[in-house]
Amino acid sequence: MNIKLYLLPVFIFIFGISMVHAQDLRELRVKPDSSISPETDGKALGIKNINVPIPKLDLQVNYWKHWTKLGVNFNQAAFSDNWKLGGLNSFAVGGILWHKSEFNRNNFNFVSEVDLKYGKVKNEGQLAKPNNDRIFWDNKLAYKLTKSWAVYLSLTYETQFDNSFHYAMVDGEEVITGLKSSFMAPGYFTESFGLEYKPDDTFSLRFGTGTARQTLILDNRLKPYNALDYYRKHGKFFEPNDVTKGTGPMFGVEEGKNFNNELAFQLTANLDRNLSKNLHLKARYNLFADYEDITDPTHRLDATLTAKVTSLINVALGGVILYDSALDNKVQWNQMLSMGVMLNLPK
Repeated sequence: MNIKLYLLPVFIFIFGISMVHAQDLRELRVKPDSSISPETDGKALGIKNINVPIPKLDLQVNYWKHWTKLGVNFNQAAFSDNWKLGGLNSFAVGGILWHKSEFNRNNFNFVSEVDLKYGKVKNEGQLAKPNNDRIFWDNKLAYKLTKSWAVYLSLTYETQFDNSFHYAMVDGEEVITGLKSSFMAPGYFTESFGLEYKPDDTFSLRFGTGTARQTLILDNRLKPYNALDYYRKHGKFFEPNDVTKGTGPMFGVEEGKNFNNELAFQLTANLDRNLSKNLHLKARYNLFADYEDITDPTHRLDATLTAKVTSLINVALGGVILYDSALDNKVQWNQMLSMGVMLNLPK
């Protein structure tokens, strides 16, 4: 009993201290230390608000690609006056300008290709003649249906730069006897709609089920005249022994007209491929079958094989095979071997 009485003051002391600490904690919760504030603390730490500028990225996607080839080629031969083994002094020069632009975005594809060629050859004792003369411009808009197939629309224009003549030898000299063709005589515009098969970037095949071609003769010297119109223009009949006979059709255009329109099926194949590091083949085949006479289609094959000697010098073997009954009932062809300078952009 006495021990309990002795311990009573100890319990009272401990309880009093606990009450004091509890009171201090309650005051701290209610009244935090006012000497600590965000402003003074921020100043003490040196913290500042900084606005960091975010640059605007002016990123643009270029959907276009461009390729250009510019070339000049030469060919020359000379023989002494006492040369006995045959030969003819000659000189030839030609120029080539080719450009292709291509646009690709989503499933749309647009290609524009221009091919300009012009050259002349001068042989001793003969007049200078064009030996390579072509203006060709092809435009195609396609929409992809699958990876390799697309539906397309195309517009093609084709003619030549210079006059082409008929020649004959008179008293040992070459003279011009008539005009064969000229700029826009003929000139061709071809519109086509159909399907295109393009398994890769080097080959394409177009099936133009809906194709129209317009042939124009804008040079009146080559316009086909009937007998009466020819007499009015020249003051004489084209065939004095037959006053009803005119000049006949020219380039598929009937007498008395300078325009002809045809509806046809067209098949066009393009190949543009590197056979090796320094050997390149470019070819284009075109079949044009008029629906009114589908059994007599027009065929044309253009092909050029180019071998690169250096980055600028190359050797080219090119040729054309053509069958068009409106021009001639036989197959026509030309071939050319040349060496020259060719600039390719981009390199």
